[in-house]
Amino acid sequence: MIKRLIFGAVVLLVIVGVAYWRLHGDSAPLENVFAGSRKVTVWSSNAQVREPLVYASFGDRFEVLSRSGDNLQIRTTKGVEGWVASRDVLPADLWQKAQALTADAKTKPVQAAAHTKVLTNLRLDPGRDAQRIFQLGRDTPVSLLERRVVDVTAAPPAAPNSSEDDAAEPATTKKEDWLLVLAHTKDQGDFAGWVVGRFIALDLPDPLPDYASSAGMRVAGALELNRVAGTGGQTHPQYLVFGTHGPEGDACDFSTLRVFTWGAKRQRYETAYVDSGYCGQMPVKVTPATQLGGDATFSFMTIGASGKQERAYRMHQTVVRRTDGNRTKPHVKKK
Repeated sequence: MIKRLIFGAVVLLVIVGVAYWRLHGDSAPLENVFAGSRKVTVWSSNAQVREPLVYASFGDRFEVLSRSGDNLQIRTTKGVEGWVASRDVLPADLWQKAQALTADAKTKPVQAAAHTKVLTNLRLDPGRDAQRIFQLGRDTPVSLLERRVVDVTAAPPAAPNSSEDDAAEPATTKKEDWLLVLAHTKDQGDFAGWVVGRFIALDLPDPLPDYASSAGMRVAGALELNRVAGTGGQTHPQYLVFGTHGPEGDACDFSTLRVFTWGAKRQRYETAYVDSGYCGQMPVKVTPATQLGGDATFSFMTIGASGKQERAYRMHQTVVRRTDGNRTKPHVKKK
């Protein structure tokens, strides 16, 4: 009887030891990674025949237990062990850099409210070779913060009927606008990154985009200066819109600006002020009015042969004037 009890105890200890070893002995994490897509599937295995165990959201943390080809064996924060594709996760160092970029972006002045026109890759740095953080869906609202110009090298198209003996055409280089944005997503919250500029559309009320287009302006940013009373208790925002007259890749973030005010008599927006002929740099800093129809100020830096200089303006009612000592004659609205 005693021998049977001893034998049973030994068997139980062996079973407990094996179970503990399976849970703890071979599962110390190699590193931490983070889910890099909206929905990451954690699979039961890395075989072709498998089933989903759980779904993770962008930013969820995983402990990596092992690697097999392009797949990672992971453990979730809830203790579920399974497999994910390595392309669906972000390394810890990249995640930390992305978090730091977002924290810094939230301190920068917004240059425009905008949205994505197409599926758009959000990257850690400007440039198509930079590490991808996330993919934004179409019509994702974003706040535009900065602009950079990146050189893009494109291989020339092959000439028809060309042979290996033909002289190779040199690659061409073009300049491409990249924008730092703070994306506002419903499920994942706010996070920052760099996107191709032409994939972003600014949010401006009609007919301001048409006004800018008819003036030959490619809009780079738009900011609300104040609001004025309208009919039926409505209020109408009045805008500062700035941009360039040339294609993307310009060294200047913008070279012209327009102030659009609401005309109560005609019930439409009108051009109250125009200024151009400089090389403006973001950010444009606005101190909006604190009351309905109140004064607003804005300023920005320019670069030129004499270095950096500040241009500052004040809007009083529908009149805008320079306040930095280099005043220009205000634009007079056409009747």
